[in-house]
Amino acid sequence: MLIESLSVSMFATNCYLVACPQTNEAVVIDPGAESKRIIEKIKTMNLELKYIINTHGHIDHIGANGKLKAEFQVPIMLSEKDLELYHNPGFGLGLVLRKQPPPDSFLLEGNRINFGKISLQVIETPGHTSGGICLLGDSVLFCGDTLFAGSIGRTDLVDGSIDMLMKSIHERLLTLPSATTVYPGHGPVTSIGVEAASNPFII
Repeated sequence: MLIESLSVSMFATNCYLVACPQTNEAVVIDPGAESKRIIEKIKTMNLELKYIINTHGHIDHIGANGKLKAEFQVPIMLSEKDLELYHNPGFGLGLVLRKQPPPDSFLLEGNRINFGKISLQVIETPGHTSGGICLLGDSVLFCGDTLFAGSIGRTDLVDGSIDMLMKSIHERLLTLPSATTVYPGHGPVTSIGVEAASNPFII
């Protein structure tokens, strides 16, 4: 699995390009802004983009959806539980975003997203938003704004719930193998083992 990370937008969102090295088929996870830069990277890496995936509907994770969709004509995917938020992504933040194209399909617990020889499994992790999801691959986890290195997703925005977030983290994420590498929506890469042992918000 080839993983390329780009920090985009004023929020320093981690946008991930995940590709199969054997076929060059790829997905983009959370293209929050800077569409030109993301498009150039996809083309430079000679990737065949298959899907645009949003871990949740906040403005800093969906902002480049429209331009990537127009460029590559691939489906946009997220949880239906975040559909209202997706259409009003800056609500509660005082921000305005150009309306994004509607999602092409909705992600549910247990769904698998296949591209090349790679398969990512959808794990529903509500709390940061009601429709927050993580994507589990071979010993890697793309967790959006659910879990960070030394921190957790905020729950003081519209649709957030600290109780749901903690339940998601403890029951869905900390039960994964400790060696699982965690690619969060912001900040550095970490692992399940490191967070289980040292994250002050969950130990």
